[in-house]
Amino acid sequence: METKKFVYYQDENMYIGWLEEFPDYKTQGETLDELKENLNDIYKELTSGSIPNVLHVGELRVA
Repeated sequence: METKKFVYYQDENMYIGWLEEFPDYKTQGETLDELKENLNDIYKELTSGSIPNVLHVGELRVA
């Protein structure tokens, strides 16, 4: 099973988060488990090819 890193914070009664690889696509959940489920759904949508112009984060080695 593949794993992905995500960033999240709690705002009152909601957890807000996004995948590290796709920081422009945020979601929320009432629990941390619900947030993880929603992040999993977003990942499937973003990597399916059905959404055009998906922004990615890359890494560049500079000299």
